[in-house]
Amino acid sequence: FSADTHRGWKMLAGGHGNSNPNTNYLKSRGLWVAYSIGMLVLHLILLSIPPLSIPMAWTLTNQVHNAVTFIVLHILKGVPWIPPDQGDTRLLTHWEQIDEGRQFTKTRKFLTASPVLLFFLTCFYTDYEPHHFVANFLSVILVTLPKLPLFHKVRLFGINKY
Repeated sequence: FSADTHRGWKMLAGGHGNSNPNTNYLKSRGLWVAYSIGMLVLHLILLSIPPLSIPMAWTLTNQVHNAVTFIVLHILKGVPWIPPDQGDTRLLTHWEQIDEGRQFTKTRKFLTASPVLLFFLTCFYTDYEPHHFVANFLSVILVTLPKLPLFHKVRLFGINKY
């Protein structure tokens, strides 16, 4: 190749041709397995605490999972380094940065289905007890609604606007 061939090329930080390396790991092959193992480990740790009943361990697993994913995906914004995008991602949540904002990708479907599946498992193992059901239902609604395309880049009541 001559020097003229390389003039039009653009170097992208983070590798893999992605201008936002903040979300590269979400497309990796082992994410779904690691994510599932992480949820299982959390549940087993909660089950090993003697005073907790099985329904309470399931409810706490659901609540902790949903709280962590809500904070990581829908509260935290920007990237941990200076991206080459001129600051376009500094106002976007982690969820809005996934797959360059495209909707209905495999990664987004997995991250949307996970809390719903965990909710169904929790309901089953708590025998649909009303107190557990209400707490888990509110939690899954809170973590699932922001994932819908209707709420993409929407800030309700100005919360998390800046």
